Amino acid sequence: MKSYRIGIDAGGTKVAYGLFDDADRLVGRIQHPTDIEADGPAFSDQLIEGMKALLSESGVRPDEVLAAGICMPSFILYDEGYVCMTSAMVNIRDFAMRDYLSARLDFPVVLDNDSNAAALAEYRFGAGRGSKHMIYMSASTGIGSGLILNGQLFRGTYGWAGESGHMLITPDEGVECGCRNRGCFMSWASGRYMPEQIRRLAKGRETLMDLGPGLDCVELNRACQAGDAVALEALDLQAHYFAICLFNIYQLLNVNLFVFGGGLTHFGDTLFGRIRREFDRYNHVDKLVEFRMAELKQDFGIIGAAEVAREIVS
Repeated sequence: MKSYRIGIDAGGTKVAYGLFDDADRLVGRIQHPTDIEADGPAFSDQLIEGMKALLSESGVRPDEVLAAGICMPSFILYDEGYVCMTSAMVNIRDFAMRDYLSARLDFPVVLDNDSNAAALAEYRFGAGRGSKHMIYMSASTGIGSGLILNGQLFRGTYGWAGESGHMLITPDEGVECGCRNRGCFMSWASGRYMPEQIRRLAKGRETLMDLGPGLDCVELNRACQAGDAVALEALDLQAHYFAICLFNIYQLLNVNLFVFGGGLTHFGDTLFGRIRREFDRYNHVDKLVEFRMAELKQDFGIIGAAEVAREIVS
């Protein structure tokens, strides 16, 4: 009998579902927008309905599924499958999500941080193949890291090692993040909080950007390409804080390979050239530090989540 694994990438913008067969082929894929206002039970119910739809469309029975892996931008007690906090979906917190899902599904479920899952995917199948150490950097709605040390994913004591986006750079100053702190890297440089930074910089100035509720990093990129002064200043700010985050990680762990994935990679050299220059401005030791773009494109999250599921059934 064939067997399958489900990988779910539940991010702050969309929830993507992938069905993988026993030869690791992606045989089914669906997605829907993220309900960022949902609490833990409501969001879990949406995941259950999504999994049912995925299996129905693929013609797969629940008893053929070995496990489902779910990755989220959350502080997750890995061993317990307990979501402590989710900065991008602030109502999902203090919730035993794995137990809730397991009681309603016919197969086991495992939860992990989204950057951890993406790190596994890129290390095994993408830009990190063949390396001993690797830092995966999520550059998207949120900012986070997945740490591959000596060929193994390092989760730390509780499961959220690598939450670099919530490291503080201007403590108690700036925008309040969903982590409930002001001044973390995510509040300065992530896709979610850049609109607030742009509006702050644009006060009293002319700009090509529409500063209304639809303002996002797509609009920022468009304005940068047109040479808009406010947009370019915002991009310099974003690159500055992202580079400092990378530099601090490099100083702490001395890992010389960074792999970047997520929506902000669509900026290409417009953003990452600036990040590289800022990083190099602070790095005074002449040793190779590589920046690579993720190779798995839009599917890295579901591939990584399916790899997390593999770990509980292998």
